[in-house]
Amino acid sequence: MKTFTTSRSFRRVLWLLLGCWLVLQPGHSLAQQRGQLSGVAVDANGEAVSFASVVLLDAASAASVTGATADAEGHFALPSPAAGSYVLKLSMLGFASLQTPAFAVSGPGFSRDFGRLQLQSDVQQLQEVTVQALRPTTTREGDKLIVSVAGTALASGSTAFDVLSRAPGVSLGQDGSLQLNGRAGVQVLIDGRRSLLTGKELQNLLQSMSAENIRDLEVSTSGAARDDAAGSAGTINLTLKKNQQMGLSGSAYAGYQYNALHGYSAGAELSYRRGRWNATAGLDLARRTRFRTIAMHRAFQGEAGSTFEQTGREEGLRDVPALRLGADYSLSPRRRLSLSVSLSQRRSNDSFRTSSLLRDNRAEHDLAIQSFNHTDGRFGNGTANLHYASQLDSLGSTFSADADYARLSSRQTSTFRNDYDSLGRAGAAYASELSSQNPTTYDIFSAKVDYSKALRAGTKLELGAKASHVVSDNEVRFYAGPDEAAPLDASRSNHFIYRETVYAAYASFATQLGASWHVQGGLRAEQTLTNGYSLTLAQTTARNYLGWFPSLTVQQQVSPNYQLSYSYSRRLDRPRYESLNPFIFYLDPYSSLQGNPALKPQYTNSFELTQTLKKEYSLVLGYATTQDYLAEVPTQNAAHKTTVFQEQNVQSFRNLSATLMAPLRLGAGWQLSSHATLAYQRFSLPLAGAELRNQQVLVQLQATQAIRLPRGLRLEINSGYQGPMAYGLYRLQANWWVDAGLKRSFCHDKLEMSLSATDLFKSRRLQATANLNGNVNAFDQYTGSQSLRLTLRYRFQRGQQPAARPRATELEELRRTGQ
Repeated sequence: MKTFTTSRSFRRVLWLLLGCWLVLQPGHSLAQQRGQLSGVAVDANGEAVSFASVVLLDAASAASVTGATADAEGHFALPSPAAGSYVLKLSMLGFASLQTPAFAVSGPGFSRDFGRLQLQSDVQQLQEVTVQALRPTTTREGDKLIVSVAGTALASGSTAFDVLSRAPGVSLGQDGSLQLNGRAGVQVLIDGRRSLLTGKELQNLLQSMSAENIRDLEVSTSGAARDDAAGSAGTINLTLKKNQQMGLSGSAYAGYQYNALHGYSAGAELSYRRGRWNATAGLDLARRTRFRTIAMHRAFQGEAGSTFEQTGREEGLRDVPALRLGADYSLSPRRRLSLSVSLSQRRSNDSFRTSSLLRDNRAEHDLAIQSFNHTDGRFGNGTANLHYASQLDSLGSTFSADADYARLSSRQTSTFRNDYDSLGRAGAAYASELSSQNPTTYDIFSAKVDYSKALRAGTKLELGAKASHVVSDNEVRFYAGPDEAAPLDASRSNHFIYRETVYAAYASFATQLGASWHVQGGLRAEQTLTNGYSLTLAQTTARNYLGWFPSLTVQQQVSPNYQLSYSYSRRLDRPRYESLNPFIFYLDPYSSLQGNPALKPQYTNSFELTQTLKKEYSLVLGYATTQDYLAEVPTQNAAHKTTVFQEQNVQSFRNLSATLMAPLRLGAGWQLSSHATLAYQRFSLPLAGAELRNQQVLVQLQATQAIRLPRGLRLEINSGYQGPMAYGLYRLQANWWVDAGLKRSFCHDKLEMSLSATDLFKSRRLQATANLNGNVNAFDQYTGSQSLRLTLRYRFQRGQQPAARPRATELEELRRTGQ
């Protein structure tokens, strides 16, 4: 094994960040030159009103000067403004707004503690919001698009994958992977932390995860120095529901689904918040179904002009128990410690039957194959996060630290039976049978610290560092028979161990330039050290590379209703761990997957111009260029009629796009959110001494309607169109869909019933073709998205105080396990 050391330049970065941190500790003169306006928001009982909005207004014109949000204990602090007369205005959902009498400020050094400011409950206002008003389905907050999930009829009984596939701008690639505005490289986060999975296993995880626990989706296409460098297309963060009440609260749900197979889901969650403690527990039990039909066509370039035709049907069941535990404790009004643990298991049972016909224009060579593949799997996923956060001063300086550990394990047992019949020769029939064992484990360790220093009003410095270590152990044992008692097939068996260590550090600076301009720039450095060792081949592949990732965002407030934002960022996407395994994995007699230890990470430079009107309508113009793009390349062998799928670095990818979001209120009880993307895509790949280009103009349209009907019914309709698109070497055909759902509440909104039907016209098919110099690989796949769901949920609660929003911590390493 090879030992790595951090490069000299990277050590300089770490020492520079440490020096800056020491200089900017509390007590430095810059922090002492500014006064503050502080206080605490409480209710009529003297309990803290968490996260109340605090705005400083000019007393004469009522114009907003600055603002802040109270912390979980109701404390707030604003930097003192220039000399003048001002008032403070406090507001919070469910409370009447509070405005202080006018007070005079002598200058920036002025300080005043307003003490406890009491807000009175506004029951009438709360009822109007929760009962009569329709919550907007999509809103924009800064550089993020917020998609509401909680309480929607279409989310009830759905999976996280269903919800993601309906998100604005999201499309599916030829392998079912997620894309954003026509670009691959989307990172999925759960409560701000990387989901740690990619590829098919990420799909399996999302398809096994109940959407009942999701509050909303946060879609972002830009990146900052604080974020991990991974995620060239952007991120989608699944924000889970959190305890919203003081005291005891909870809910229970049960649902049924039919999509040619029968499935169910059930679960309960319980939360208790009192004083400094907040504890949560959740349990989900589900049987998720998997249904897929596929038709495949392959044409081989050669003298005989052979073809391979295949039709198949897959049926699978996934029994998923999942347990979530979490607790946090306020060590003091400005310090908080929390621990969260997530445990899940999955048992899977999949059967895949195919009928194949192999021809080469000579009847005596025609061959029919009937195949039956069966896989039983057991999967375990455990993650733990320890988080500490502290507010260092009244100006808003903060320090946080996270430690994460994750262990993923799986064991799959598969059998492959193939019956061959030579159509041109009577009696020439035979059969073959294989079996395999595939144990896999991942151990992932990660730790990071983040420091934010408020220097003066509108100016902030952020510093941070992160280290992670991943160990992947992947083994495949094939046997020339129906079980492991048969002789070992060494030619197909493989054992691969992969280790990766990443050191990262960043610095970011943000400041306000006058009344109209805000600038934030940063630089992130990531040192990656990898070592892949094939025990089967006694072969080691090691890499050591340092990457620099600048980012810059400039915001211009042209008018109170019109804002411009200019941004640039450089990101990367590392190969999945399993893609670096050099061995060949058997799929069927004529199809296999092969790893590529020579894979390099792909680097993307992105530019965006965002225009926002009235904080509702937005137009985003973007350009992105990617070098060494990671794409699946099918290699076909005409002599043996075989196809090997391998991930390779395509030369480059260019994407030019325009994305428009326009929410409309068509009436008091009718809301429409529309989203449209127009993009030009171009992939380039050197092939046989020439450059192969795959280019396409992509059109994506999506509309979500929420309609309030009589008798308390709510109707939701989601419809979309995805035009032809390019994805690596594949060209995807157009598809469209319509989903609809009904929801009604009973028993004073404690009981909810939802009925939904998805893909009403069975039109959401995935059809793709790759043509490499006459070698054609095409398929038409339908994944059983047409379904009917019925869900009931019951809620109980005591108390009325809002709880903390989920914090954003990131853990990117699990994303690439493919496990």
